[in-house]
Amino acid sequence: MSLEPVDGPLGIKRAAHLLRRLCFGATAEQIESLAPLTIAQAMEQLFPELPETTLPIDPATNETWIGMPAVEDVSSGDSDLQEFFKGWWLGQMLSAGAATEHHLGVASREKIVFFLHTLFTTQQEKVSNSRGLYYQNALFRTFARDDRDEPEYNLKELTVRICIDNAMLRFLDGQLNVDGNPNENYARELLELFSIGRGLEGNLPTGLPDGDYGTFTEQDVQAGARVLSGWEIDGSFQTLDELTQIPVGRVRGGTIAERHDNGSKQFSARLGNGVVTPDPLLLDAGRPTAASARDEIRQMIDLIYDQEETARHICRRLYRFYVHHDIPVTLDDDLIATLAQVFIDGGYKLEPVVKVLVSSQHFFGAENGVDDDQVGSIIKSPLDLVIGSLRSFGLSFPDPWQESTRFYTFAGRLLRQMDLMGMNLLNPFEVAGYPAYHQFPLYHRNWISTNYLTQRYNFIRGLVATPNDIMEMPDDEYDGTEMVNILEYVRNTVISATAQDPHQLIIALASRFLPNAENLTFDEDPAAELTSARLNYFLNAFLYSPQIDADPESAWTFRWLNGVDDEVVANQLQNLMNAMLQTPEYQLK
Repeated sequence: MSLEPVDGPLGIKRAAHLLRRLCFGATAEQIESLAPLTIAQAMEQLFPELPETTLPIDPATNETWIGMPAVEDVSSGDSDLQEFFKGWWLGQMLSAGAATEHHLGVASREKIVFFLHTLFTTQQEKVSNSRGLYYQNALFRTFARDDRDEPEYNLKELTVRICIDNAMLRFLDGQLNVDGNPNENYARELLELFSIGRGLEGNLPTGLPDGDYGTFTEQDVQAGARVLSGWEIDGSFQTLDELTQIPVGRVRGGTIAERHDNGSKQFSARLGNGVVTPDPLLLDAGRPTAASARDEIRQMIDLIYDQEETARHICRRLYRFYVHHDIPVTLDDDLIATLAQVFIDGGYKLEPVVKVLVSSQHFFGAENGVDDDQVGSIIKSPLDLVIGSLRSFGLSFPDPWQESTRFYTFAGRLLRQMDLMGMNLLNPFEVAGYPAYHQFPLYHRNWISTNYLTQRYNFIRGLVATPNDIMEMPDDEYDGTEMVNILEYVRNTVISATAQDPHQLIIALASRFLPNAENLTFDEDPAAELTSARLNYFLNAFLYSPQIDADPESAWTFRWLNGVDDEVVANQLQNLMNAMLQTPEYQLK
């Protein structure tokens, strides 16, 4: 199984596959711009240097609240600010405010930021602080682009910092962990979820002694809890990380870490029988300090990352996020092991591993030259479906800074749509995060139920509109910003010579929106990736349900070429797109 880069120009299908997985989707123009490029050239387009991210603003003041104290009776309440932050993050995923040449680069960065959220999960409901949520997100963004000549930026260093992140201290009760009364919540999740894991799911060892989980033990949880003791939330957000200048937690006691366990911590053979001890040079007359307590965390993270299984666990999570959920033992011992070595050799940097993975023949399913079992093999998350659909249609939306109230209203609608589909963004209902990214054996199948599928189809029905639909929507209910004017879209993006022919129009749109839609023909052809029955289903929905013309295909061509009966044309296009985007194929990426 090869991590060798795919050869030659990408072509439309591979470019679309890359952008769906790496960037939440893309417009037809963006796909076409990548199609003639090699994978190396595409990586340069997708991972450019980016300007600093503009901070979210509070519409009550028209200024950012990040880094500023709350002002009673002037600024919005924090529950509202939390929702504004989430809306702002959706804007980042949509490349809001970014220069056109940076749209795909911002999207690929935000996909990594979202991956980090699925790995180092917290829940908004428990954190319940807009600044805490924002600064954790900013920490992820700072480390998401680590492929630069700065060795201190890597996933291991991020793991050190997430241990004392204010949101994480709140979420997993780190602020309750003190010398003499350890709280093991965070230490357990750090080992089981955030770093070394418990091994390859579906192939976990059996017959182990009590308290031995194959990769770590209860002794390691207990020692880890002692290492992590003595920290508290800094609600003023004035304690800054020296490297990133992002606020983090602080030790209890100010100068002296008075509630930190200052003894030696012995770890098990699973972690190399390592011992974490306070550095005498960092102590104050033998007493622990913020520097010595933080150094102990670094020692512990070093022990964890010294184990090959940690690199494998991280790479399995990446593989399931970007490629496919199924990892048999043969794949784990071959491709995952190779990818883990890339991760280790690269100094635990994340972005280079992502680049190697999504550039590979394996990612594109090109190892056998013909068979492709990767494209269209992952069920879209609600986030992928909503953001990807808006990106694919190139929808415009209010400016997050110039029209913040309208933008947050727009983003709030998207968040509610996603919630109905089973994803409450930043608020997964399990401590371990969204089940699709960790729960064996269902993984991404968790996104689909009868109710969730109905809500997905309802989203599409609300998305694809005719000009009359948009005009008739009351301003106080809906301003049309997240609706596709389907007639305008087809006129602007499909050449007339193609659009006038119903068969060719269907093939063009199917090739654009469905992951496996090459070599399409309305005749039976085993090489076609969609059957003629499926294409005729689209044709029937387009022109024959209901049939309003004696010769529907000729009537369509006449209307299109002569620009007449726009209302009829728009309704027919709406029927076509509803049929196409409510198929099982569109739920895949």
